[in-house]
Amino acid sequence: MSSSSPRSTGDTPERPPGLTRFNTADDSTARAALHEVCASRAWGSKLLAQRPYATADALFAASDAATAELTADDLAEAMAGHPPIGRPKPGDPTSHREQSGMAGASDELKAEMLELNLAYQEKFGHVFLICASGRTGEQMRDAVRHRIDNTPEQEREIVRGELGKINRIRLTRIVEHAEGDAA
Repeated sequence: MSSSSPRSTGDTPERPPGLTRFNTADDSTARAALHEVCASRAWGSKLLAQRPYATADALFAASDAATAELTADDLAEAMAGHPPIGRPKPGDPTSHREQSGMAGASDELKAEMLELNLAYQEKFGHVFLICASGRTGEQMRDAVRHRIDNTPEQEREIVRGELGKINRIRLTRIVEHAEGDAA
């Protein structure tokens, strides 16, 4: 391959600027970025170990594979990094952006979500996890109402799928933003 090949010159349509930056970051910086995506250390370690990624799709595939391999303890660690729906982390723009469907919710809906979140957490021992991006408050309420009747095993696999969606959205933000862009 010549040095003018798109793969050797850094940023290309297949390798956006954020992916190049992630691939070339020192381990500590890359690990911190991955921790912002998913609080599971096992997930982050698996993605870190496979750098560099030729394309964003390769990174997403590695994320999906790592998510599929998470143990129950790894999932619990990942979920601990997510605030309850309707109560985004103060000062965390990612949390606020992802939960924007609850921003305009009525006080009644917010109170109902709090009650449902507490009942869900009591039953399953962790926050209700859903890929909230693009969902309304009513859709999230309906989802928790439906899912609270699941068995712990069913819910663990649904949570794994929702976590995978969230991780992809967050990884997309990393790989698509050039240095200095607001992510």
